[in-house]
Amino acid sequence: MKNAIIRTAANVRALTGVDCDEAWVVVADGGEPTLYTDFRYIPMAHRVAPTLKVRDIKHFGPDLKRLWGGKGASSRKIGFEKAISVAEFEKLKKFLPRAKFEDVTRDLAKRRSVKTPGEIEKMRAAVRLNDEIWRDASRKFRPGMTERQMACIIRSMMFERGEGEAFETIVCVGANAAECHHVPDDTVWNGRDPVLVDMGVKLDGYCSDMTRNLLPRRPSSLYRKVYDLVLKANLAAIAAVKPGITGKALDKVARDVIRKGGFGKCFGHSLGHGVGLEVHEAPNASKKSDWILKPGMFVTIEPGIYLEGNLGVRIEDLVLVTATGCEVLTASGKYSARTEKMV
Repeated sequence: MKNAIIRTAANVRALTGVDCDEAWVVVADGGEPTLYTDFRYIPMAHRVAPTLKVRDIKHFGPDLKRLWGGKGASSRKIGFEKAISVAEFEKLKKFLPRAKFEDVTRDLAKRRSVKTPGEIEKMRAAVRLNDEIWRDASRKFRPGMTERQMACIIRSMMFERGEGEAFETIVCVGANAAECHHVPDDTVWNGRDPVLVDMGVKLDGYCSDMTRNLLPRRPSSLYRKVYDLVLKANLAAIAAVKPGITGKALDKVARDVIRKGGFGKCFGHSLGHGVGLEVHEAPNASKKSDWILKPGMFVTIEPGIYLEGNLGVRIEDLVLVTATGCEVLTASGKYSARTEKMV
């Protein structure tokens, strides 16, 4: 990445170590990045990254024109991210009207997809904390509580022990679990219906992600069948994770299990995604994914089956790709309805 202008917060942090969503980063001729932000964040940037070159945002346009607006501007390629807004892109074109902008989103994703040893330890710590919060929060759930109240228990622990939620906690009682990203509401848990919880805490800037289900004492035959089929798909995909497998092939492992079980049309989302500074990042495991897994990558394994108006089951673990396979970081137990034991 020789010349580039970076805007999105996660990539800004990855390049500079500064967590700030009101910033631009400029990389010129493959050199060290320069962070541009306004006076509200400059002291924080100096404190967090004392060796980083930080400039007031008022210099952003003039500096771009000085760097790339002169001779040869019409043939110079400048990297940018397609995730920026139209207004932001129009601003760049105004500063550099003759430059050729090229999308470097994929290149940045590749750079961030393989984590450093330091990042891996931060991810492990975030997942351990997530497991602890699930253990402690779930013990506080009581019949008569609403989905929103249960979500608040989890959320408060995340802010007390970590840096808050990596995403909005999902709590689904009964048939609400058929909505993949159900927003917790006033549905009351009667203590008998199943509960699905999708949660992730953020710690030291890094995210975790996990889905678990509280099973009823006497699950229906349909729920039991669906749950154990999802668990089977989850375990099969985890066993298939290894360097060299594509996201498409990994997705197929889990999807084939569910399809053969008769619920193929009820698994509508991808198998998984990368996690790091963002809860959704590269690589991904989907029907069309061309990502090739490498040691140091993280990916979620989260097959699911959703029967609208009836039930929903998703089981999600976060794994680290290793030289020989994978390490399952999520330690929270998964209950088998078939054996009535934790696996």
